[in-house]
Amino acid sequence: MDHLQNATRNLFFTGKGGVGKTSLASATAVQLAESGQRVLLVSTDPASNLDEVLGTALGNEPTAIPDVANLYGMNIDPEAAANAYRERMVGPYRGVLPDAAVKSMEEQFSGSCTVEIAAFDEFSKLLGDPSATAEFDHVIFDTAPTGHTLRLLTLPSAWSGFMESSVSGTSCLGPLAGLQAQQAIYKRTVAALSDATATTLVLVTRPEASAFNEAARTSVELRKLGVSNQHLIINGLFQCEDESGSDPIATALQRRGEAAIAAMPDTAKELPRSIVPWSWAGLMGIEALRNVGRPAEAEVATDQSPAPIESFPDGLESLLDDLAAPGHGVILAMGKGGVGKTTVASAVAVALAQRGLQVHLSTTDPAAHVTAMLAADQLPGLSVGRIDPVQETEDYRAEVLQTAGADLDAAGLALLEEDLRSPCTEEVAVFRAFAKAVAEGTDRFVVLDTAPTGHTVLLLDAAMAYHREVTRQTNQMPESVENLLPRLRDPDFTRVLLVTLPEATPVHEAAGLQADLRRAEIEPFAWVVNQSLLPLAVSDSSLRRRQHLELRYVEEVQNELSQRIALIPWQIDPPTGVEGLSQLTAANHNQPHQPASS
Repeated sequence: MDHLQNATRNLFFTGKGGVGKTSLASATAVQLAESGQRVLLVSTDPASNLDEVLGTALGNEPTAIPDVANLYGMNIDPEAAANAYRERMVGPYRGVLPDAAVKSMEEQFSGSCTVEIAAFDEFSKLLGDPSATAEFDHVIFDTAPTGHTLRLLTLPSAWSGFMESSVSGTSCLGPLAGLQAQQAIYKRTVAALSDATATTLVLVTRPEASAFNEAARTSVELRKLGVSNQHLIINGLFQCEDESGSDPIATALQRRGEAAIAAMPDTAKELPRSIVPWSWAGLMGIEALRNVGRPAEAEVATDQSPAPIESFPDGLESLLDDLAAPGHGVILAMGKGGVGKTTVASAVAVALAQRGLQVHLSTTDPAAHVTAMLAADQLPGLSVGRIDPVQETEDYRAEVLQTAGADLDAAGLALLEEDLRSPCTEEVAVFRAFAKAVAEGTDRFVVLDTAPTGHTVLLLDAAMAYHREVTRQTNQMPESVENLLPRLRDPDFTRVLLVTLPEATPVHEAAGLQADLRRAEIEPFAWVVNQSLLPLAVSDSSLRRRQHLELRYVEEVQNELSQRIALIPWQIDPPTGVEGLSQLTAANHNQPHQPASS
């Protein structure tokens, strides 16, 4: 991997959800450590799976990785960081101020914004305080999916500007003293991010158009922030073992990757880049990480015959009757980034509309792939929209100033306007819009393509914190927000589809999300295993090996995680537009496996 040559001290891995950031960050860390460098690998992802990739339980302090000398790993747990940050801000006042005042301070630190800034606070200690990582030659950050990463990296500038213009000393995070005390370290963090001799941004992408577009967008955004030293890694480029075209699935996989690379945006083409070949076995465990990007990548021998399974879970069409039965309600497609939530949500929305039902398809995904998925197609009964964070924030600010600010004097209005400049205002505005979209399910179907796992759980679990935040700024609670959790907990109103791929990390992260939802008293309706090779006839030996591996995870879902499961085969032609999406819910879409000749 070319980015290992003359590697800078700090390396950040970012990209669209599901492109392999954690695996490649881990492979980079392992290979640098085994070259004799002392390396710290850090995850700032709220949905981190670093423990699973490295095979070692990690905490919020550097932990030595067995079998790899010089390598240490740690997770920045956003919730734990928020609790510690909250106590650091409030603790000194316990027993000094009246209980009511302390309780008020605790409420001001109860929102998801506190989680965001607290995680960044921990991140800044590692990047902005040289003494914190002085014992390491390299610090590698496995950052969260793109939307979260951009928020994380823009926070230094956003909070710095907010603190410098603040006159009252309050924000939606509570007293600003805690932030002001950190301002110097935040400025050093910004300087480190923009120092090309110290920091490299590694943009990870799959050989897919949407992933390239996201990488290009991220590249431009971060260049504007001064992060100019960038390297592109194209992860998972498939190569047929037989160029004759005898295996149409293998041929389609290779051609799709080649076409995506040829059509990638100029911004991405201009970057120095590395290519990591597709591996049937995935990138889990130290031995696999050692071999990433090396010419003689080790492949573990396995049975090349078709996976020994006589039948498959039914296709997505098997869920439609039950989903359509209520005549209205909310359907949420949830899961790890990159598993195809947009595709599943769009296919379900199209199928319901084709049954004559009224359907609104929307997204809270910052990357907004839904509109692209349906292109210019129109279908009676189906409307398509997006929760646009910028527009929602503008509308929210205007509404608050018109209502809560109507009777304020000049000083009070100045205080309110200052509060609305906080970066947290966007979180509140988007949450309200999400609640409003859910409320529309009372008279039609609303199908939501939600953001990646960590953001989704934050969005759903934050209801009571937002209750306090919204009422603090507007003095009123919208009916949609007040009724959000009851609606989400009502199995007759809300149906959650957990979308995954037949791979270790997506399945296990979806299992974690299912546990989180159940703690919030939200029971998933069904699991959808997307992009599976199991039902397909293939002769390429690496694809046969992948089928054998997939079977393990499909059976894990069937036997341990859900009584209702649908399987969607990998598609030679990407499902776009009404016609393509309709194919995913066509009757008998999953055919019995027909072994291809060897």
